Amino acid sequence: MKLIDKLAVLADAAKYDASCASSGTSHRNSLDGKGIGSAGGTGICHSYTPDGRCVSLLKILLTNFCIYECSYCVNRASSQVRKARFSVAEVVKLTLDFYRRNYIEGLFLSSGIINNEDYTMEQLILVAKDLRLKHGFRGYIHLKTIPDASPELLKEAGRYADRLSINIELPTQQSLQKLAPEKSLQGITSTMSRLKSGIEEAKEQHKNHTRISNQKTRSRLVFAPAGQSSQMIIGADDSTDGTILKTTDRLYSRYRMRRVYYSAFSPIPDASSALPLQAPPLVREHRLYQADWLLRFYGFRTDEIVPTQGTDAGMLDLHIDPKLAWAIRHRDWFPVNINRAPLELLLRVPGIGARTAYKITTVRKHRLLRLADLQKLRVPLKKCRPFIETLDHTPNSQLLEHDNLRAQFVPPVQQELALFQSTASMVFS
Repeated sequence: MKLIDKLAVLADAAKYDASCASSGTSHRNSLDGKGIGSAGGTGICHSYTPDGRCVSLLKILLTNFCIYECSYCVNRASSQVRKARFSVAEVVKLTLDFYRRNYIEGLFLSSGIINNEDYTMEQLILVAKDLRLKHGFRGYIHLKTIPDASPELLKEAGRYADRLSINIELPTQQSLQKLAPEKSLQGITSTMSRLKSGIEEAKEQHKNHTRISNQKTRSRLVFAPAGQSSQMIIGADDSTDGTILKTTDRLYSRYRMRRVYYSAFSPIPDASSALPLQAPPLVREHRLYQADWLLRFYGFRTDEIVPTQGTDAGMLDLHIDPKLAWAIRHRDWFPVNINRAPLELLLRVPGIGARTAYKITTVRKHRLLRLADLQKLRVPLKKCRPFIETLDHTPNSQLLEHDNLRAQFVPPVQQELALFQSTASMVFS
């Protein structure tokens, strides 16, 4: 197969992996002026989509041959899709050629499992090692870690990659057992734990060697300086949003994940009967990203974000964002006085982001804020007006207590769709 044909197959096969965002790192900057690219400073200019995905990496699989039989994966062992495999030299050539043409700023490399876990991990490492040592490549490299690969290989991978990731795929062992029997939650999290230990050890060594000026000595102290990330598939099993977010919270707290990504399940050819026939609505993926943001930057707990009672228990509201949904369920917290409330409470007001909340606490030291001041800070007044008090605004108590407050924020098209679905269910029931 020609190289261009392999690229078409293996770039397309990599599109299902969402965990390819890159965080810049300055540890691999070329101090001697040699080498290609840079992982920070004036080297790579990262470009992100709204959900945080980096779009400036060459994103490919080493191969889409795989010995695993994961039901949700288009590249599973029994799949009839067109298969291909790059050699190590071909991936290196592609990376350098695309970089020199200014098409990319780095490489995201994953792979199906060929022969066994260690052999596959060795091939991925050889690509990164060749780029770094033979060609002096200083650009960003993200390697996908193979579950159950040996600790020695993980340690070597961290020396050459800026970021390592291992996909947890599904939030529970029961789901993995059903849809990906060759994988285990324990094996995946054990690998995550080793990566976490390697990252923390390297950081500690770096602190103790801050005065070292020799680049060769310093490079030995680097281990995945951009951290590790993971991904979950949404909608391939019956896990609720609450279950997914609890798993996410554990990944952040126990393994110091830089990011957890969510990828909505997409129906695949010759699908297993264990899989749903239709993909989940893409807005569900979007709501999970918003909820993830609340966990990391706004001080919310998972049991606050996802309702635990009622007909929608365990699921996020698809029509409004999670923070607004929480505010509507907890109206006794409001209205919040913008000029007196602590930062922790400002962060809970719908429409007020983390940066805006910090700006408010700074500005109000000098003067009391009005609605016009919030407008200058680009706060969406329509969303937050019922939940705040300012010097010139007190919300209508009847509006805040109104049973149908949620309907004030649902887009008209969604209201009509909900009404149609409700009417249809009455007619056909």
